Amino acid sequence: MKGGKIREKFRLTNLYTFSCLRPNADRADEQQPIPGLSFSRVVYCNQPKMHKKKPFKYRSNYISTTRYNMLTFLPKAFFEQFRRVANIYFLVATVCSLFSFSPFTPVSMIAPLAFVLGISMAKEALEDWRRFIQDMKVNTRKAIVHKGGGVFGNKQWWKIQVGDIIKVKKDRFFPADLLLLSSSYEDGLCYVETMNLDGETNLKVKRALEPTLSMENDESFKDFTGMIKCEDPNPSLYTFIGNFECDRQVYALDPSQILLRDSKLRNTAYIYGVVIFTGHDSKVMQNSTKSPSKRSGIERKMDRIIYVLLSVLLGISVISSVGFYVQTKSYMPSWWYLRPENPSFCYNPEQAPGSALCHFITALMLYGYLIPISLYVSIEMVKFLQAVFINQDRSMYDEVSGVPAEARTSNLNEELGQVDTILSDKTGTLTCNQMDFLKCSIAGTAYGMKASEVELAAMRKMAMEQELEIFDRKNGGIGSDSSGNDLDGPEIELETVVTSSGHRNKIKGFGFEDDRLMHGNWTKEPNANVIMLFFRTLALCHTAIPETNEATGEITYEAESPDEGAFLVAAREFGFVFFKRNQSSVVIRENHPSSPNPVEREYKILNLLDFTSKRKRMSVILRDPEGQIILLCKGADSIIFERLSKNGRMFEESTTRHLNEYGEAGLRTLVLAYKNLKEAEYTAWNNEFLKAKTAIGVDRELMLERVSDEMERDLILVGATAVEDKLQEGVPQCIDMLAQAGLKIWVLTGDKMETAINIGFACSLLRQGMKQICITALNSENNQDTKKPPLLFVPNQAVKENILMQITNASQMVKLEMDPHAAFALIIDGKGLTYALEDDVKHQFLSLAVDCASVICCRVSPKQKAMVTRLVRESTGKTTLAIGDGANDVGMIQEADIGVGISGVEGMQAVMASDFSIAQFRFLKRLLVVHGHWCYKRIAHMICYFFYKNIAFGLTFFYFEAMTGFSGQSIYDDWYMILFNVFVTSLPVISLGVFEQDVSSDVCLQFPALYQQGQNNLFFSWPRILGWMANGLFASIIVFSFNMLFFADVPFQSNGQTADMTAVGTTMFTCIVWVVNCQIALSMSHFTWIQNIFLVGSIGFWYLFLSIYGTLSPELSRNVFHVLGEVLGPAPSYWLLTVATTIASNIIYLAHKSIHRCFYPMDHHIIQEIKYLRKDVEDKIMWTRERSKARQETKIGITARVEAKIRMLKGRLHKKQATLASMCRQPVPTWSGSFEVGHDRAVSQMNQEKS
Repeated sequence: MKGGKIREKFRLTNLYTFSCLRPNADRADEQQPIPGLSFSRVVYCNQPKMHKKKPFKYRSNYISTTRYNMLTFLPKAFFEQFRRVANIYFLVATVCSLFSFSPFTPVSMIAPLAFVLGISMAKEALEDWRRFIQDMKVNTRKAIVHKGGGVFGNKQWWKIQVGDIIKVKKDRFFPADLLLLSSSYEDGLCYVETMNLDGETNLKVKRALEPTLSMENDESFKDFTGMIKCEDPNPSLYTFIGNFECDRQVYALDPSQILLRDSKLRNTAYIYGVVIFTGHDSKVMQNSTKSPSKRSGIERKMDRIIYVLLSVLLGISVISSVGFYVQTKSYMPSWWYLRPENPSFCYNPEQAPGSALCHFITALMLYGYLIPISLYVSIEMVKFLQAVFINQDRSMYDEVSGVPAEARTSNLNEELGQVDTILSDKTGTLTCNQMDFLKCSIAGTAYGMKASEVELAAMRKMAMEQELEIFDRKNGGIGSDSSGNDLDGPEIELETVVTSSGHRNKIKGFGFEDDRLMHGNWTKEPNANVIMLFFRTLALCHTAIPETNEATGEITYEAESPDEGAFLVAAREFGFVFFKRNQSSVVIRENHPSSPNPVEREYKILNLLDFTSKRKRMSVILRDPEGQIILLCKGADSIIFERLSKNGRMFEESTTRHLNEYGEAGLRTLVLAYKNLKEAEYTAWNNEFLKAKTAIGVDRELMLERVSDEMERDLILVGATAVEDKLQEGVPQCIDMLAQAGLKIWVLTGDKMETAINIGFACSLLRQGMKQICITALNSENNQDTKKPPLLFVPNQAVKENILMQITNASQMVKLEMDPHAAFALIIDGKGLTYALEDDVKHQFLSLAVDCASVICCRVSPKQKAMVTRLVRESTGKTTLAIGDGANDVGMIQEADIGVGISGVEGMQAVMASDFSIAQFRFLKRLLVVHGHWCYKRIAHMICYFFYKNIAFGLTFFYFEAMTGFSGQSIYDDWYMILFNVFVTSLPVISLGVFEQDVSSDVCLQFPALYQQGQNNLFFSWPRILGWMANGLFASIIVFSFNMLFFADVPFQSNGQTADMTAVGTTMFTCIVWVVNCQIALSMSHFTWIQNIFLVGSIGFWYLFLSIYGTLSPELSRNVFHVLGEVLGPAPSYWLLTVATTIASNIIYLAHKSIHRCFYPMDHHIIQEIKYLRKDVEDKIMWTRERSKARQETKIGITARVEAKIRMLKGRLHKKQATLASMCRQPVPTWSGSFEVGHDRAVSQMNQEKS
């Protein structure tokens, strides 16, 4: 099959798979035709010219994901910018500056607005340009298209039309939705990988229709024609309805013949197909929904603050206009120098109300610096730089996969520091989605010595009980045995074993350890023949494709599921190597100890009945080299056991016991069975099977299922397999730290309840002593009461009432619980969740869930994941984070306030829909506890400071107005005001938002409780915001009053010169620059050389500008001509006034900060002091004690389990001492001191192990 030119010659077989005829039963809800869908599409095969005119002219294959184009960029971008109320205000002010009543020149208003809008729109254009480049990379890919006369040539994807014949080679993507016509296999089969569509890594089998199978080369399409009538474009990936007309025959089409755009051809040299849907009509593009627009809580609150400031602006403008009205009406006629005999509209004593209205507009412009115009653009710049630091964090770089963390959007950085609830997928998120063959049961004998991760969790429980026995026997001190060893050690040490055990395997997919079966020793076992049949079943009963590396000779497998791949690896390690498959046979290489050379055995494939979730089994019918026909079957225990023959149940009892043990160990199990067939029996059955297969009508699939079910009866039990879906590295430690940080964790999984519970124990979401509340529907799989009626016969209302009763009873139990240390875990299945999410039940369900320490939702669909996320987000009003790795997690990720995608093995759908992406779940703790904490405090501090400095600056206009009779005169030069937000105060605040750290990253991880400052919104609460505003008010009063008192009728130079308005304004602006820059320096906790340069540089830039601007010609510098060099600079009072004003303006803040730190310190204040005094290095005991004090009481995680263990030990010991005291009639001694010593020692060791 090199280059796709050599056609594989295989005879037509009876190979049959259910997946070829319909999609998985998991998607049963998507199998029905879409309501309201029309079927008007007509495709003329190999006649694309027919589709260049209506009504058959369809959309081109060009795709675009950009938000703008050349025509729409400016209108849309301006619309986005002026959705912000502050920008609307400044636009109105800019327009007003063109009129005579404006206090400013138009340049001073237009320049800042143009700068801010330009930066924001440039950022939008850059992001959209990147999207355009990605689109063009896809649109300009090359495809092989029939150009006529049996000649194929290259054509770019965007030029492909409906009706084109496409040739796709191995490992290439399909450029559009195609109808499969033929393939390199004579049967017309091909294998397709749909990872980009649904996240599934298993291969799908597609089959061409019989009339087109013979089109084996390019020339076959020279005169080919046909017509397709099918459904219109729709987003359903798993349904397709249509007819294909060829040679006056009509053939029904179904999803098994459709090749979807962006899926990949695998294990097939080439295929031919005809284009049905192109571009945005293709199913993958129909499914591409725009990501919802998400805004952080701080940004939404910032809008409300802007409204408050606008209200203040309107208020003082009204006051100013009223004052102007009084001045104009009462006093202006006597002010002869204003020439009242020649009034203008804005200064007319006879029309004072009109003049007051005119002044109102002037005041709105004059006091506009209360509104920080550069706030939005500064925040965007800061968030962008924060995202760069997240992307470059080496501690979140996964060396195994080479994948770093990525902030896919920078709008939600600060939201990372306020998360309250995490909703997580399980498979691929908490677990690796890597199946390891761990144990097996063969002929009633259990094999496999290696412990699963859940069994390691059970060992911790056993260690706890053993320690209790040690205390009972030895009556020793708490926390240590007679040898002085810490008894908390074994449990803590096992924590590292939980996640490191997976690295002991050198063979991916194979974790089996038992010498009885390895190295050919299985031949010495009593049931060697059954064991050999077990190994052969693993090697033969599958649909996988072997791939041999020509360089190394290593064989790998492309399997439909990770479980199947693990079975083949296990069979290979046991000596039964599957290495060749074609459409008629499979070949395995058996290594028998009795034979020096491997033996190749070829089995003819007669029939293959594929695995689906509805059937819960798969079977293959083979003819072995001896000519015997045998059926091999694997499936769920509940399905296989009921199909066993009477003489095939020899090992049923022991196998059932082993299956229960494997299930308790958190392992996924399957049962293997077989059946020998006689020739006549098989022939009769195969005739019925072929009749059902060739039947036409709606009953075809039912007939096939019935015939298949007849064959899969009277089986003989062989054994069972147990594979483990391993936890990702560091998951228990990550969950413990997130719990310490005050986050609640919910797990939403499609697995069954037993598996989810076992994984919950392994990752410390569940623990010993936690009370489990299981809510299930009446016929849940976990309901063992066979007397209860099946759900099919129970009215929906009765089921709903039952669910509601379970929720009510559980809520009552939680409320009546008196033990403060009691912990509850809520576990609910998908059927129960269906009713729990209904409008009249969901709030009671949520109330119960919030009261529980952990929540696990099992058997949930992707839609239910999204609905649960929406319920938590909307009803609690707190920040939610959803994390997953598969396409089934996209809805949940988009519904949450923050979506995190994991770059796992289930494709990139979750990552593409996410706001942040990481490679492993364990990196979530650093993303939240470190970067989330930093970003929240930086943004909150930055915004508060912005409002402070603008109030401090903007209110000086109002004070000067009041002093000058509300004349509308500005005390500052226009260029001063341009400089204020753009140059002299912008860089320090940006450096604050990027580099500020209250504590280092290591301290954040050592004191995860610091994260709760963000959850409680301590640094962006209304009291803190109003406090910063009051600080700005105080600074404005000090600056203005000091300058006015100093310059009022007092000469400030030795020659007796008094100050004019330019000198006063320049001095006042100098004071403002010093005050606000010193204020930001006082509020910082962490300084870098960049911040120092920005702070000193901002002040220095003001003097540099003043020097250069003052030396320009008077036509340009106007009144500022040589104001620094000749007027202010030589006067010592100018410099003394600047220093005095700066100290007086910041003294209140400094006093407040000192009192707060000394008498009401926050957690990070204490840590800062300890770090500054190096007590963490010089006094380890004190540092450990502080860490212990800072630990929060949690109900989940490693820490919670240790605390529960200590409480059990203490209670047991006190009980024993009470018993001894009563026997000896002596008072009970006090053990609190020794207990505290043991407690501190346990905590200290726990912290050392976790760090």
